[in-house]
Amino acid sequence: MRIALIGPAHPYKGGGARHTTELARWLAAAGHDVVIESWSRQYPAGLYPGGRQTVDVPEGEPFPGTRRDLSWRHPAGWVSVGRRLRDRDLVVFALLIPPQAIPYLAILAALRGPGGRGRRRREGGAGPRTVVVCHNVLPHESRPADEQLTRLLLRRAGAALTHSAAEAARARALAPEALVTAARMPPHLPAAAPAAHRCGHAGDQAAERVAVPGPPMCRLLFFGIVRPYKGLDVLLRALARAPRHVVLTVAGEFWGKAEAETRALIDELGLTGRVTLRPGYVPADEIPGLFAGTDALVLPYRSATSSQNAWLAFEFGVPVAVTRAGTLADAVRDGVDGVVCEPGDEDDLLRALVRISAPGESGRLRSAVRAADPGGYWDAYLEALLSLAAQPERQPPGLQPPGLEPMAR
Repeated sequence: MRIALIGPAHPYKGGGARHTTELARWLAAAGHDVVIESWSRQYPAGLYPGGRQTVDVPEGEPFPGTRRDLSWRHPAGWVSVGRRLRDRDLVVFALLIPPQAIPYLAILAALRGPGGRGRRRREGGAGPRTVVVCHNVLPHESRPADEQLTRLLLRRAGAALTHSAAEAARARALAPEALVTAARMPPHLPAAAPAAHRCGHAGDQAAERVAVPGPPMCRLLFFGIVRPYKGLDVLLRALARAPRHVVLTVAGEFWGKAEAETRALIDELGLTGRVTLRPGYVPADEIPGLFAGTDALVLPYRSATSSQNAWLAFEFGVPVAVTRAGTLADAVRDGVDGVVCEPGDEDDLLRALVRISAPGESGRLRSAVRAADPGGYWDAYLEALLSLAAQPERQPPGLQPPGLEPMAR
């Protein structure tokens, strides 16, 4: 098949860009002709309150068939890309936030030409199939018009791939006429740094600031963008009640006022000597050193769709304490290579911290940690995507040929 992926890629940072790149790589390895249509400017800075959106050093090998002609500032370029992709068999849109639906709808309109998909299909046109890959059907912190934008995109594209059954149900509720399926998000981790960098000291900073008698220090890590839904405040309140040999490093971008609010909460809870903040995006070459100084990664999310962080911890042999939010705990075997607790429950998170910090426990869990083998996950993911694209199309409301009823789900 001739396939185009529309989404972020290097120099954009983070999981969305890595997912687009790895999806292209696995599709190409399966024999498909793949291009990525990426961005020179993805969206206004106000939609990304974490600072700079790009990185200078690639977090993995860039995909060679990548063009960067899209810019939120130039709608004419959206139309040009849509026209250029009319000869593709499949066009896949990576949806990270609902405002991306605006350029995507313009691309869809150009992709299908005058009259839209309904007219082209009825006249025997061979326009490409279109699928939206929903990293989030709706954002964790919603904005006005989010539902309307996502609904319109799903209806016009006609098909969506989500990363959990709950997200699939959410997509169907927004666009009942769309074809929707779910597939587990496969591993797409940042490229590992050379072995010489796997013994950094970033995780030792808290240990250097605290000296307590008794059990060996248990060094916890919170990693990634700090946003309210990720539950860092719940973790800090549980940590304040945990044994004093448990310390924490928080490494990642703080969105909006999160850093000031976090520092205030640390002071309020008397945790100044037990918590180290490392604000800012963590480049790929610094991740191994950060995890080398860690006894356990903590994912205290209140809500979630999916995350790579458990797999990232396992890549470096680190056990995980994780909530059951979304699909976060799917990769973790409770009591074997990590500890699972309830989301938004300070008492249950405290139980997990006490358990994972007990003498010898993190070492026991670490001995069972195994890095993920991405092949099987990606095979299943590609099968779900391509099977979705192969299903008979449903016409969006208003585009059914006269005398025909919409197809039942």
